[in-house]
Amino acid sequence: MKILANDGISSDAVAAMEAAGFTVVTKNVPQADLVDAINKENYVALLVRSATTARKDLIDACPGLKLIGRGGVGMDNIDVAYAQSKGLHVINTPGASSQSVAEMVIGTMFSLSRSLFHSHRMMPVSGEKDFNALKKKYGNGQELRGKTLGIIGFGRIGQSVAAYALGNGMKVIAVDLYANTVDIIVPIDGFGEAKVSITPIRDLNEVIGQLDYISLHVPKQKNGEAVIGEKEFAKMKNGVIIVNAARGGVVNEDDLLKALESGKVRAAGLDVFENEPTPRKDLLVNEKIASTPHIGAATDEAQDRIGLELAEQIIKLLKK
Repeated sequence: MKILANDGISSDAVAAMEAAGFTVVTKNVPQADLVDAINKENYVALLVRSATTARKDLIDACPGLKLIGRGGVGMDNIDVAYAQSKGLHVINTPGASSQSVAEMVIGTMFSLSRSLFHSHRMMPVSGEKDFNALKKKYGNGQELRGKTLGIIGFGRIGQSVAAYALGNGMKVIAVDLYANTVDIIVPIDGFGEAKVSITPIRDLNEVIGQLDYISLHVPKQKNGEAVIGEKEFAKMKNGVIIVNAARGGVVNEDDLLKALESGKVRAAGLDVFENEPTPRKDLLVNEKIASTPHIGAATDEAQDRIGLELAEQIIKLLKK
């Protein structure tokens, strides 16, 4: 049985699947050629990350497919319900990348708080002649310790962000429609662990004015509306810092630019964009935005965990 890992997969995962008798191909096939390739090569499984989509037309055109796998959490690039209605297995790896995304979010918050991202751009350009001016420009940083972080969406990634934030001395408020109390474990190397119980609230409006930082961890909304838009920005503290490592569109990009211009938002970190893979230039060049090309889960450790988790599920489901 042949598997196409169209957006790549770890070598350990390839080895595990090949040991189980599968043939694994990791060469990327352009989206427009994907149906022909799947049918010509008789692939039984298609593995994707965020670049490749698996919509109704592909599912209908590839009757030999038995499984579609997403290396990561969100599956908005797959027509999941339709695939399942046609008898396909649809799998993902919801926990494998949580730590990697969380570390990037916290790192971005530090970078935004001290303007490191922009200083790193400007020092090579004009640091030699404008050192004192740049020192003054970037000399109004703030600390994370003691600040309040609002985490919108309190699944595995949101909970991992909470653990890092608590370890840095932040107050954490979680917002989630499913308001079950969660025990957050903060490991302390050599000293065991600390446990903090957090009960999410359901309504962002109740706490949005209290938040110094906001991190989003929600899927793209079914109605296409943003979770954070003009109304939400108006209710925020002046100088709030926002990080979106969830999905493009959950923060309205036009409204974000207005909020940055007015000073309502001090700075923003964007790892995701509405028009991926061609994000808006005015976002990328804005000196108050730290942008990255959707790399939240792109660590060696996360990709190993993602690949092995996919491999385990594939072997279990297709080697019956």
